[in-house]
Amino acid sequence: MTSASSASTAAPLPVADRPVDVVIMAAGKGTRMKSRLPKVLHKLAGRALLHHVIDTAAQLQARSCVVITGHGADAVEAQIAQWANQYQNEAAPLAMQYVRQEPQLGTGHAVQQAVPALADDGVVVVLSGDVPLIATNTLRELIAASAGQHLALLTIEFADPTGYGRIVRAAASDAVDAATVTGEARVLAIAEQKDATEAQRAIREVYSGIMAVPAALLKGWLKRLDNHNAQGEFYLTDIVKFAVADGVPVVAHRISDAPQVAGINSPQQLAELERAHQLRTAQALMAQGVRLADPARLDVRGTLVCGQDVEIDINAIFEGHVKLGDGVKVGANCVIRNAVIGPDVTIHPYCHIDGDKDGASVGAGSILGPFARLRPGARLGAEVHIGNFVEVKNSTMADGAKANHLAYVGDATVGERVNYGAGSITANYDGANKHRTVIEADVHVGSNCVLVAPVTIGAGSTIGGGSTITKDVPPDHLAVARGKQVMIPNWTRPTKTKR
Repeated sequence: MTSASSASTAAPLPVADRPVDVVIMAAGKGTRMKSRLPKVLHKLAGRALLHHVIDTAAQLQARSCVVITGHGADAVEAQIAQWANQYQNEAAPLAMQYVRQEPQLGTGHAVQQAVPALADDGVVVVLSGDVPLIATNTLRELIAASAGQHLALLTIEFADPTGYGRIVRAAASDAVDAATVTGEARVLAIAEQKDATEAQRAIREVYSGIMAVPAALLKGWLKRLDNHNAQGEFYLTDIVKFAVADGVPVVAHRISDAPQVAGINSPQQLAELERAHQLRTAQALMAQGVRLADPARLDVRGTLVCGQDVEIDINAIFEGHVKLGDGVKVGANCVIRNAVIGPDVTIHPYCHIDGDKDGASVGAGSILGPFARLRPGARLGAEVHIGNFVEVKNSTMADGAKANHLAYVGDATVGERVNYGAGSITANYDGANKHRTVIEADVHVGSNCVLVAPVTIGAGSTIGGGSTITKDVPPDHLAVARGKQVMIPNWTRPTKTKR
């Protein structure tokens, strides 16, 4: 894994040129999740909470990202190692590393572990691994508020601020207030819930857990932390009083969008934030012109790109990377993963398209389902029909091909205008290896046939119903391979013996 650059001894950079280093706190146990899985690896919209936060760091074009691990460190660090490879291929690669916090002695103690990985010339943005929906634009505004020289806190007002650190400001009569950076009353401290007075607990403006601070100042303040408080922990929030004492302006960038700063501590909170996120996704799609039968019954667990006049019925699930062309109609209860769907395709209810790593694609004007299944490597041309209970895997079906009922097409190349009968299958597996079936253009495969691969059916040929084909069929032939029909007159069916 790559490491953040070492501390710089060069002259300070201009504010606009200050690099950004992100520190993500991900050491918590998450007891209320009641799970063996580390809290930050639980998924929201199909991705781990921590992955959302790291992706935000990448979108910020941060120089480095340091993840502080603790509980379940081995599992978390293994995931970080996998994600790190992804970000090395970006136009602006994100240097990632992790450090462990053992034991866990508070938020200040956590950030202390990251100090050796932080260069002095940067602005440090501190995030939480269980706060997945923080917006990149919000962080850019926070960094701008820091201006490379202030301590900037992201704050929000809650009607019920229980559990959050309160933003303590100077009294309105304080004569120094006029000299503040923002024009609001100066921030003097953050009072944690267990240490706050009754008056402070009445404050509704709270600290979100997110800050931007010049690295050189942060390092000095972290050295001054102590654990003389109700929890016996080293609070990161104590650096506010150090900044005030040192005459460094503390600015509060206040937002009103609660889901951005919502943390996850229980399955209930995870479910609530999932629905909030999905509703936002639905609203964004509708703003682009997508027609959703019910925005409350949509799940996008990855990226969904839609053309014009797309219609999506209820309970559709999109995973990975999905692209829907103009005029696509998706029926109820469909699951589509890693697929490209061409224009004017109709996907009837209860279809399952899973492209996995190989992807799947459906050509313009095709019709799928209901109850059709496309597996990885399925490539359908234009005007292809895949009907009820038909499965296609690692196969291409050229323009106009049809498999309308109860069929399996696996490891096959199917030509134009092929009619593939009900109950027919390609027997592509010999118990050890997969083999390919080639069905050339204009072939008609009758019902209940078995094509034993490797085999080629020549263009224009017909396969009689009920045939098991083990040899190549030349073009324009009729192939029939079935047992001779036997007729036994006066046959009496066996009767059940009564006891």
